[in-house]
Amino acid sequence: MIAEHRAVLVYRAIPNLQPLEIDSIQPTTHQHQCPNRSLTTSTANFACISMAEKRDEREFEPTKAQLLKHPLALVALVPKDAALFAAGAVAGAAAKTVTAPLDRIKLLMQTHGLRAGQEGAKKAIGFIEALTLIGKEEGIKGYWKGNLPQVIRIIPYSAVQLFAYETYKKLFKGKNDELSVIGRLAAGACAGMTSTFVTYPLDVLRLRLAVEPGCRTMTEVALNMLREEGAASFYNGLGPSLIGIAPYIAVNFCVFDLVKKSLPEKFQKRTEASLATALVSATIATLMCYPLDTVRRQMQMKGAPYKTFFDAFPGIVDRDGLLGLYRGFVPNALKTLPNSSIRLTTFDSVKRLIAASEKEFQRIMEENLKKQKQSA
Repeated sequence: MIAEHRAVLVYRAIPNLQPLEIDSIQPTTHQHQCPNRSLTTSTANFACISMAEKRDEREFEPTKAQLLKHPLALVALVPKDAALFAAGAVAGAAAKTVTAPLDRIKLLMQTHGLRAGQEGAKKAIGFIEALTLIGKEEGIKGYWKGNLPQVIRIIPYSAVQLFAYETYKKLFKGKNDELSVIGRLAAGACAGMTSTFVTYPLDVLRLRLAVEPGCRTMTEVALNMLREEGAASFYNGLGPSLIGIAPYIAVNFCVFDLVKKSLPEKFQKRTEASLATALVSATIATLMCYPLDTVRRQMQMKGAPYKTFFDAFPGIVDRDGLLGLYRGFVPNALKTLPNSSIRLTTFDSVKRLIAASEKEFQRIMEENLKKQKQSA
């Protein structure tokens, strides 16, 4: 069945066209009868009419029986952006859970110097020592302490970042409605800062759960912080976080683009090449921006003597030396490999699944159209 549409006649001005005098010409009216529609035109000087028959594509969509027979086509019914967002959330949660032990060790190494000053212990702790200490004092579960708020945080973080990135991309578009590399970097940096600001309290809760003894649940930590330190404690260290994420994303993206372009063309579209390039760019960006992360973590600690970034940075260097800014870097670098691998693998798998489902959906629609033509 063809949906009924009325034809529309559109007049457009033609530049530099000089019209003829038509005072002596009588306009002629023509009636055109078309299936399911009628068109009336008046001609005097020049006319051009183009017509296209429009069908309603929904009439050829797969039936319920066809979808049950070909379940892959069901995926095509899910909006593509929603499917990719869900994949990103699942991939992020899985990556954080797998690498949680390394993240816990990194946090202990980053903040041990400050806690040692409070507890009278030694100022530095190594990777093996931190690994052994967690297992000895807290058991296997201790390696995943503080992971729940991190997993909870990754879902709204991804949602806010995705929405903000699309919004900022529109703002940074150029005159020709195109987005340059610099514009993409700026949009990504702004989106990262926006999502960090919105979900920052959950990040503070994760740190407190991971490094402070005696706290068992997120609710307990949150109530203690409100009662003893006030609501502002949930945003301690926000400045270094916002300052750190912008150059991190900028360096990461720039290095990724440069390395990817330097590869031979046949390797540029391979998943393994993207994975290796992402690891290189992430490592370089982390090496450059890691000191800001250490400053942020120590400012988040309860009873931290630092109020601003300019107090914390020289304070850490005076107490622990320059190497104190890079404590925990090894476990942080080690977790980059599985983290990036899980995310890239999940995204590539979902993208292939979406492409295959769209192809299957289109194939069924073409079969339905062909059957209708044969029956007609």
